[in-house]
Amino acid sequence: MNAPILLTPGPLTTTARTKQAMLADWGSWDQAFNQLTASVCEDITGIANGHKTHVCVPLQGSGTFSVEAALGTLVPKNGKVLVPNNGAYCQRIVRILGYLGRQAVVLDHREDEPVSPERIAQALDADADISHVAQVHCETGTGILNPLHEIAKVVAHHKRKLIVDAMSSFAALPIDLTETPIDAVIAASGKCLEGVPGMGFVIVRQDVLEAASGASHSLALDLHDQWTYMRKTGQWRFTPPTHVVAALREAIDQFQSEGGVAARGARYRSNCETLVGGMRALGLRTFLSDEQQAPIIVTFHAPPTPHFQFQALYQGVRDKGFILYPGKLTQIETFRVGCIGAIGPDQMSQAVDAIATTLGELGIQTRPTL
Repeated sequence: MNAPILLTPGPLTTTARTKQAMLADWGSWDQAFNQLTASVCEDITGIANGHKTHVCVPLQGSGTFSVEAALGTLVPKNGKVLVPNNGAYCQRIVRILGYLGRQAVVLDHREDEPVSPERIAQALDADADISHVAQVHCETGTGILNPLHEIAKVVAHHKRKLIVDAMSSFAALPIDLTETPIDAVIAASGKCLEGVPGMGFVIVRQDVLEAASGASHSLALDLHDQWTYMRKTGQWRFTPPTHVVAALREAIDQFQSEGGVAARGARYRSNCETLVGGMRALGLRTFLSDEQQAPIIVTFHAPPTPHFQFQALYQGVRDKGFILYPGKLTQIETFRVGCIGAIGPDQMSQAVDAIATTLGELGIQTRPTL
């Protein structure tokens, strides 16, 4: 039986070549593995066009580990962080800052409202003590895309530092560090690079990182210590996720062969268009307008019937070979369908068919939306 296709924001469906790369064992101090790590970090920095100013620091664990590492290392203990909030992962940043004892200022937006650069400017003008802005690029709680370039320009104009959670956008949506002033970009192996989960990374301005010695709350999550040790020895400080790094090396090779960010983003946009068109033909409404929607994950309103239960839809669609994602909103019932991973429009069309068939089996009538 074939494994189901993952229509989630990570982990993702990966290629056979990426899976095959995990079949070899690596010595964590061996020169070959050190070279593998270095090549991965070099290429990740290049994806963001950051070689002149930034370095890539890898870290064991999920993407949230790297978000916490970046906040804990780069924000000093007396720092104050503005968090424009339009979703669950923005709220997670606020929660992390609370654990770290860093002061947070929350700038609330609606969950269907892109973050406003103008409101950020007003907040920075109003509070000179704000030292950093922490911004989620693509909020996967809904799928909304925030205007990163415009936000970065505002933050730079006000001479504050910008930390970006690009977990669900990196390698699919353009981020050019020569044009967009960002101090740190955070992402992970198991997202749009189409590797497997287990390694996060932070692409950080070298001068900012150099100034962060001793700032971290944690030994394991100290990006400065990780970077200085790797630069000195070529090795990870603690046991690295060797198989994950090997799979990511293979995934990056495929990413480059496909055509980089432009090609991957185009494939995901095609997936998204196929999904949204098919679901609207079933009468299912998107939470976001097309103008707000990133081609990463799409939030759909639940069918307007008391008979709908997400778990029943999930199980029926899973039986047909696809795994969906529950909704993240608290006020209305939704579910989410991811557009990323080693899949194309044909698989998205098949997923829509599986959803349509399952809704029929559940006795839920469908009708096209206008």
